Amino acid sequence: MTMPLNETHDAKMLSWVRSANDGKTDFPVQNLPYGVFRRAGSNEQLRLGIAIGDQILDLNKAHAQGVFAHLRNAQFDKAILGDSLNGLMDLGPTTWSTLRLTLSRALREDAAQQAALQNCLLEQSAAEYSMPARIGDYTDFYTSIHHATAVGKLFRPDNPLLPNYKWVPIGYHGRSSSIGVSGQQFHRPVGQTMPPAATEPVFGPAKRMDYEMEIGIFIGQGNALGDRISIQEAEQHVFGLCLLNDWSARDMQAWEYQPLGPFLAKNFASTISPWVVTLEALAPYRKAWTRDATDPQPLAYLESTDLRDSGAFDIELEVLLQTEKMRTDNVPPQRLSLSNFRHSYWTVSQLVTHHTVNGCNLRAGDFLGSGTQSGPLPEEAGSLLELTEGGKKPINLANGEQRVFIADGDSIIMRGWAQKNGMPRIGFGEVLGTLLPARAM
Repeated sequence: MTMPLNETHDAKMLSWVRSANDGKTDFPVQNLPYGVFRRAGSNEQLRLGIAIGDQILDLNKAHAQGVFAHLRNAQFDKAILGDSLNGLMDLGPTTWSTLRLTLSRALREDAAQQAALQNCLLEQSAAEYSMPARIGDYTDFYTSIHHATAVGKLFRPDNPLLPNYKWVPIGYHGRSSSIGVSGQQFHRPVGQTMPPAATEPVFGPAKRMDYEMEIGIFIGQGNALGDRISIQEAEQHVFGLCLLNDWSARDMQAWEYQPLGPFLAKNFASTISPWVVTLEALAPYRKAWTRDATDPQPLAYLESTDLRDSGAFDIELEVLLQTEKMRTDNVPPQRLSLSNFRHSYWTVSQLVTHHTVNGCNLRAGDFLGSGTQSGPLPEEAGSLLELTEGGKKPINLANGEQRVFIADGDSIIMRGWAQKNGMPRIGFGEVLGTLLPARAM
């Protein structure tokens, strides 16, 4: 399951793209995440790119320069020249790894391809982004026991954590059509809510708007209907990870979630980062995965030695808020929380394996959400619902404003990165989304 380190992970390696070497960028030559872009404001065809420093390497143009000559065949050419990552995702881990090595050698310092690739770059600030892949199906999980317990106390004080939580990765099928890329703006949703002490529901705009800090998981090669993906093979079917903000209307959720779970409270918008970081790039930042000895241990199909040794990912997850007043006053966004993906109760490989254990078929570009990633400390909460204890404790912002839930005009910014001593920072960029007022009814 675990990918070995190789020359693409060399911490001393530098790039001829100088902005990749400043020690602060999310995109050093050891990262090389994939995205879909075009020149901002243009009608150009969308195309695949690699983030390197503050630049994008246009893979269409790099292909024309012959950089991928040793990889060329009809299927590869179609994938690399496409307008989404689906074709590349479907090529599988051997091709992904070979392509990563090719790009690493072409972009590292003193590469012979520098002259040919110099004109294949576009500044990220001059680009606009599209969804990295066409998402066929979207499943959102619930993998943080800290989030599940904190939210459970609000909704079910006498029974916060349901008995199945520690045995089975809980998930629900979400709405892929409303997932958008960073920069997404959406209107406050309307629907039914049950006000406190009321005997009948009311219809109107949601009042308790929230975010959820999550990791998104893009599936690579899928499986045939009826086949299972074993825990040992699960990560060979994962193309990469991104950041995900799963927006939530908490008052609508409280009214509708029993007995079948989230529906209109979740399906109006979700926002992801434009860059997909491969599991190979994250290989140096893996951690041992543990389960408290007093908790039930995973059933055999969700258990393996590799899982225990290195099944978790050490990814810092930051949430920031910028109000409309902050933007007007040119005030930078304020951090709300900082958590880490290593706290997840269930791992990436367990989610993939459990999703297919009944024979469910996954396809290239399918998307899994990790669920809100909250840590054990209060300041590591991945949602306002937890940070404000269900709206009871407002957050005082540095500019004098207060927030209990998200107000119209607010933007939520999420960032994620992996970093450790002796290794470069591998980042995801950021995912930004803005809440607009409800449309007139």
